[in-house]
Amino acid sequence: AGMTVTLQSENGMLGMGPFPTEDEIDADLVNAGKQTITELDETSYFSSADSFAMIRGGHINLTILGAMEVAENGDIANWMIPGKLVKGMGGAMDLVAGVKRVVVVMDHANKLGESKVLKKCDLPLTGTGVVNLIITTLGVFEVKPDRSGLKLIELAPDVTLEEIAEKTEAAYEVAL
Repeated sequence: AGMTVTLQSENGMLGMGPFPTEDEIDADLVNAGKQTITELDETSYFSSADSFAMIRGGHINLTILGAMEVAENGDIANWMIPGKLVKGMGGAMDLVAGVKRVVVVMDHANKLGESKVLKKCDLPLTGTGVVNLIITTLGVFEVKPDRSGLKLIELAPDVTLEEIAEKTEAAYEVAL
């Protein structure tokens, strides 16, 4: 309440609207993930260079992005798996370096059931010590300000502390 949130897409759109209904789809209106979106009355458009000037210049307060792995000290790996085709690193490295707060939203475990919330990332890093909050399919973790581990602050519905312990490699304390 009392807050206005304006979404910016790194490909040059400030004021992204919701996903379109079937009759609203405009293939020219896409976010950085190539998903079709809508515009708002206050939407503005600009070049990718201007978009990254906003990001790199520290003018973006918060980024929310996915990850393949996150470490207990706030490291993030989200841009490549060695040996797999990579079309480019995208803007994630700029986003995690140029914003004031980084929130990661991801599955808690991989397809084999192994934790993606780790002591140390195994994949190439996107950023070091940059993540502030991790929201997974099992719960919500804050990265401690001193980067010494995580605080579990919320459980997803029907998730137990035992399940979190079983599926989390990273060090964390419970602060529910």
